Amino acid sequence: MTNESSSGRHDRGRGQGGGEVSLRRLLEANRTAAAAQSAASQGDSQTVPLQQVSRTGQRPAPEQRPSSDQRAYSEERSSAEQRPHSEPWPSTEQRPASEQWPTSEQRPASEQWPTSEQRPTSEQRPTSEQWQSSEQRAFSDQRRIEDPPTEVLRPVRRTPEPAGQSWWKSPAARRVGIAAGALLAVGVIGYATDLVRSSGEVPRGTVVAGVDIGGMDTAAADAKLRAALAGRSGQELPIRIGDVQTKIVPSAAGLDFDWDATWDNIGGQPLNPFTRFASMFTMRTVPVASRVDEGALDQQFTALRVHDRPTVEGTIEFQGTKPVAVPPVPGRELDAPAARTILIDNWVLGAALELPVHPAPVTVQPEALTRALNEIAIPAVSADVVFTGKDATGKEASAKLDPAQIATVLTFIPDGQGGLAPKYDQAAATGLLAPQLAPSEIEPKDATFAFTGGAARVVPAVVGNKVNWEKTLEKLPALLVSTTQRSTPAVYEKVEPKLTTDAAAALKIVEPMGSFTTGGFSGPSGVNIRTVAAKVNGAVVKPGDVFSLNEFTGPRGVAEGYVESGIIDHGRPSTAVGGGISQFATTLYNAAYFAGLEDAGHTEHSYYISRYPAAREATVFDGAIDLQFRNNTPNGLYIETTATGSDITVRIWGTKTVEVESITGEKSKPTEPNTVTLPKGKDCIASEGAPGFTISDTRVIKDRKSGKEVSRHTRTVKYDPIPVVKCE
Repeated sequence: MTNESSSGRHDRGRGQGGGEVSLRRLLEANRTAAAAQSAASQGDSQTVPLQQVSRTGQRPAPEQRPSSDQRAYSEERSSAEQRPHSEPWPSTEQRPASEQWPTSEQRPASEQWPTSEQRPTSEQRPTSEQWQSSEQRAFSDQRRIEDPPTEVLRPVRRTPEPAGQSWWKSPAARRVGIAAGALLAVGVIGYATDLVRSSGEVPRGTVVAGVDIGGMDTAAADAKLRAALAGRSGQELPIRIGDVQTKIVPSAAGLDFDWDATWDNIGGQPLNPFTRFASMFTMRTVPVASRVDEGALDQQFTALRVHDRPTVEGTIEFQGTKPVAVPPVPGRELDAPAARTILIDNWVLGAALELPVHPAPVTVQPEALTRALNEIAIPAVSADVVFTGKDATGKEASAKLDPAQIATVLTFIPDGQGGLAPKYDQAAATGLLAPQLAPSEIEPKDATFAFTGGAARVVPAVVGNKVNWEKTLEKLPALLVSTTQRSTPAVYEKVEPKLTTDAAAALKIVEPMGSFTTGGFSGPSGVNIRTVAAKVNGAVVKPGDVFSLNEFTGPRGVAEGYVESGIIDHGRPSTAVGGGISQFATTLYNAAYFAGLEDAGHTEHSYYISRYPAAREATVFDGAIDLQFRNNTPNGLYIETTATGSDITVRIWGTKTVEVESITGEKSKPTEPNTVTLPKGKDCIASEGAPGFTISDTRVIKDRKSGKEVSRHTRTVKYDPIPVVKCE
């Protein structure tokens, strides 16, 4: 076991030492092998064949042993051929740096080292017992040299045949390479020089909105752009929509320049050499970025919608009593999304823009026109349509629509499903039919009151009997398309009055509660006072309700019968339509005052008028100053007015439960008037003026039966002095 281990170490040492065999030793081994072969040819009978030594395992005699050079060569060959697979070739790191193993490229093709597939496997390699001694291996190597070539495998050094010279080593190729290298060097130097020189400049060939700024200094280019483009946002921009020409102002439409974003679009110097080279011969158009106010732009597009041309749908019109089918006329509409993009992207160019449009949809189909014409329009005007009724005496009455009238009542509209639907003008039909059946109707009348002496009685209400035209005309569509049945009874219904007889009796309006009379008016003022008095006469105020003079009468203008009359305007006499109404308001206020009703709001005149009781008067102005009082009694109120040519009386009826006393105080704190001078003319009315003062009025309310005081209220009023007006 020890010997085998030593042998194993020795063999590994030779394997490692093989890396130290130089080319010199290999040549010496070849010369030694040649000398041995020559000796063998001279009849060295003591040489033992390699096969025999290998088979017998006997060592040859010393005189038969090969020389040291032969053994070295043999050992070298044996080491290469018989090295076990388990002992790999030393790695590059394991070999000395001075004598590294030759690489596959350095070794001749005929002497390449065996690959892992060419080396013997573990089954093919001899065991430790089979390994020969160094002398046996040397002798075996010697015999292999002496044996014929068929039995001895000797490494043969082959000298490679000289190959043809490669094309890239030719002088022409070298010259081309030198020229290409020089050209590349020039290009690199030129690229670097151009990159450095163009630093801080706009890329060459750059055009923004028609302004060429390529190659300029950035600051100069920015100034040039702003000078050329900045004013365009405030200039009118021509717009074409279909066949319509119009104009807009971009800034008013919410469009302006976004300079920072524009410079982002322009960018910096390109690093790509091909791009830089191409920029010398090409132009690059960069769009201007816009800042958009969406709200203002939406408003602009809403304004542009007025130029839309809506589709005229197909319909049926009547030429007299002849129905005619009218084909549709397609319209057009602004394509807002596309137009928005075009406007934002191109307004800065300042050139006229054509905004896109698309056809407006047509909903009524041709076959629908034909169907409506034949099935509705033609039968509708074929004959009269009649509505019948009876008057209060039972006498028959009727109302009719002839074909000409039907043509004014009947129209057609799209039904939203591609067809035409008939449309009936009920108001027009009612206006034509109602007068014809009016004699058969009974108008409702509210219950009212009649007064005899100091007593009141209820005048019964009248229940009406009126045609319900809405229900009656529900039958009109069927009548118009019928060719046989074209008559139907009108639908009547009872109409209750607003104030029934029972409701009027329940109000307990039986006696006067308070009244007041004023006079001293004439002419236009009298007209207005009598007009408003007639309007208010007969007003009923239910328990808890508030009476408003302005609300009850409504507008008091020329259309309502009022005329221009004298008023006091800022202390000076003047005129206005409805002048004199304040005297009626003062009269009504005092009637409610003495009836014990609750004051719900009133305003005194700024200047005292002598025909009115001081601190107990009121003024009104249409839509601004009102007179109001509340019915604070458990019963109803009835307002009666009586007017003559010079005075007005207002009496409030109901059930009297209180007595009212007015206590007027003394005038105090007088103020003197100032003088106003105005140019002579119709607008100047002279006045002597009057001093101002302060005065109070106290209303004392007592129970009618017991005489006990119920309430006491004092109101203080300050009147301004009436200025002296001189016309000069």
